[in-house]
Amino acid sequence: MRFIIVALALTPLLAKDNEPVKRLDEAAAVFSEVMAAPDKGIPQELLDKAHCIVIVPDLKTGAFIVGGKYGKGYMSCRNKRRAGWSAPATVRIEGGSVGFQIGGSSTDLIMLVMSERGADKLLESKFTLGAEGSVAAGPVGRTATAQTDIQMHADILSWSRSQGLFAGLALEGATLRQDLDDNATLYGKKLENRDIVTKGVRAPNAAAKLIALLNRYSARERKN
Repeated sequence: MRFIIVALALTPLLAKDNEPVKRLDEAAAVFSEVMAAPDKGIPQELLDKAHCIVIVPDLKTGAFIVGGKYGKGYMSCRNKRRAGWSAPATVRIEGGSVGFQIGGSSTDLIMLVMSERGADKLLESKFTLGAEGSVAAGPVGRTATAQTDIQMHADILSWSRSQGLFAGLALEGATLRQDLDDNATLYGKKLENRDIVTKGVRAPNAAAKLIALLNRYSARERKN
């Protein structure tokens, strides 16, 4: 009886501990489905040029979420030789005037960081989109190119997918933060995102699918 009581008490904690691992699978699924879309995905040209990628599955779009938290996800950056992607670091996106409607719906979010400046800012403990790095809605279509001056010079391009619709999304004012607790769950200690991304930290086994997909759809890796 004591064993049963203890097990029941630990169940919520174990479920919470498994959330970052489950979210890695969700991020991999989102990226795979978007890149597999024949006509309406992220332009290959932009992915090939990106320094980093951020994937936030199931981003909450309600305006009255407790604490203003919209969702959690992962970022990965190319290594210095631009061959291969780093281990994933956790991020939280919250607040900001993101154009969402009040309600309980959710969406998947993908961002490409197109400049070194944007990548450096993103690796800080807190980063405000628009204020510390320009952000623009990304163009949609496998062969589409950034056609406006804003898109061509934006530090970050962003897209959303909701109810099957994939489109560019402006995220002015939203903030991205590293999540040290989720990093600790994945890596055994509270690593800073900058250390995970830039110091060759070994990716956890749970991230293997996501990293493999990033490599599969990246230009240099496709050629090897």
